[in-house]
Amino acid sequence: MTTTPKLRGMANVSYWAADWPAAKAWYSELIGFEPYFLRDGYAEWRLGDHQDELGLIDSRYRPPGTTAGPGGVVLYWHVDDVPAMVARLLAMGATEHEPAQDRGAGFVTATVIDPFGNLLGVMYNPHYVEIVDGAE
Repeated sequence: MTTTPKLRGMANVSYWAADWPAAKAWYSELIGFEPYFLRDGYAEWRLGDHQDELGLIDSRYRPPGTTAGPGGVVLYWHVDDVPAMVARLLAMGATEHEPAQDRGAGFVTATVIDPFGNLLGVMYNPHYVEIVDGAE
């Protein structure tokens, strides 16, 4: 019997940086701790309620055919206060891409471009809170 392949959840999100040491320091400050896994040109943190993986990769390892800078996909990290997080990101050198937007029904999103050219989304998502609070 065969089963239909399914997406089971985000396993890792990767950001790229030409100045990898500076990006590693920036993300360590943003996250609040050093990466748990580190090798030349790659750092990885586990963070958040589900220990999601954030990988930071030196741009010299970027796959052929991919481009630097914001793309067409946005991964939104859940935060409890979107305006406060955006203010922190801007104070750390990020650039506003899309200001905080009330999307209705309690959803709020915003995006910034980190100092290394990656699109970083933040979101307040009431469904996320409901699921996490329900799991406790």
